[in-house]
Amino acid sequence: MLKLIHVIALSPLFVLAACGADPAPGPVEQIIVREPGAAPVATAAAAVASNPASALIAEGKAAFANCSACHAVEQDAPNGAGPNLVGIVGKAAGGVAGFAYSDALKASGITWTAAELDSFIADPAAKIPGTTMVAGAIADSAERQAVIAYLESITAN
Repeated sequence: MLKLIHVIALSPLFVLAACGADPAPGPVEQIIVREPGAAPVATAAAAVASNPASALIAEGKAAFANCSACHAVEQDAPNGAGPNLVGIVGKAAGGVAGFAYSDALKASGITWTAAELDSFIADPAAKIPGTTMVAGAIADSAERQAVIAYLESITAN
């Protein structure tokens, strides 16, 4: 009988000891609050899904890897075979200092909006006959939109 009393008296201590144990391994759900008053997002993956712009920019950065053979996208990086594209969106065509543009591009009168970039990247020679950008056309519309979103995200400091 005495042993039963000890077991009953000590059982709350065993329960409390289990409270400090590490949780079972497995996925951990993370709550991310986007802004005050906004509904919480259940997981990090859902947070990316809830911000399609950041996912599109990441996709564009990956697609831009092909363009980086000719174009830099770092502040103060030198021009390559193509001009440095930092801050290109909203800039007049032929406006990057120190780059030797074709006469056709300089005379185009284009300001690089998303729509102008889209048609130029789709087919540079058709958009501006005489351009020296003869490589790098992106036929896939979704890929072009991703690259443009990435370029829009790169602004001069």
